[in-house]
Amino acid sequence: MPIRPRRSVLYMPGSNARALEKARTLPADVVILDLEDAVAPDAKEIARGQVAQAVREGGFGPREVVVRLNGFDTAWGAEDLKALAPSGADVILLPKVSRPEDLVAAGKAIAAAGAPEHTAVWAMMETPLAMLNAGAIGAAAADRTTRLSGFVMGTNDLAKETGARIVPGRAPMNAWLMTSLAAARAHGLAILDGVWNEIADEAGFARECAEARDMGFDGKTLIHPSQIAPCNAAFSPAEREVAWARTIIAAFDLPENAAKGAIQVEGRMVERLHAEMGRKLVAIADAIAARESTA
Repeated sequence: MPIRPRRSVLYMPGSNARALEKARTLPADVVILDLEDAVAPDAKEIARGQVAQAVREGGFGPREVVVRLNGFDTAWGAEDLKALAPSGADVILLPKVSRPEDLVAAGKAIAAAGAPEHTAVWAMMETPLAMLNAGAIGAAAADRTTRLSGFVMGTNDLAKETGARIVPGRAPMNAWLMTSLAAARAHGLAILDGVWNEIADEAGFARECAEARDMGFDGKTLIHPSQIAPCNAAFSPAEREVAWARTIIAAFDLPENAAKGAIQVEGRMVERLHAEMGRKLVAIADAIAARESTA
């Protein structure tokens, strides 16, 4: 699969037609057109029709288009699936996935509803049971029926269901965040951090973006367009990091280093694993540059 930048992932309420139009122009890497939490019950049907039309019309450019459905156990989930599965969205985001069996059943339903082959599935990781089953949920990606290619952390729901408080540094949640990240990486999945609720607290948001980046997340889900630019900055590789990665790659690509596991580069010892990490970093940087050139 080609590497796609997923630094900034913005939720947009499906009931707001103006927001759906704006989603085509914002510098977010990914837009999530939401039918679930961001939409009031009396606006669910309107949102469904507007989102289906917006996805069919396209015009989102390089942005990855994700649609979050209501749960299949709600009054709206079945109709959401019927309307959105064949729409051509890049990803269908499933709420409250708690067991691998949830993904198998959903994958079969998505295929039966006419989803094109390219439409993938992401799982919201937002229940206590999902935290206990993270490894098994990630392993479900091996079953191509599930279409699973990513996790999205639902930290607000985790706080609600567990009683854990969302505090600076997120100590009560760090074990769950890292468990989910390990499960995602073990099975080749993308993984996105949860939202930051305090829109006016720019310093706090920047700090949490940096924490999520250092943990290893691909990006962060957002609730307001003002969060896009600082999020993109936090999850973009620094120029010095990219330059150093290219230097290491070039050194290991020299014929005399082809069989070596460790070499000295500019006075520092580096291992072949650093070259492998560098190739990924460079690929991400190149993908970001390509995305921004076509925005």
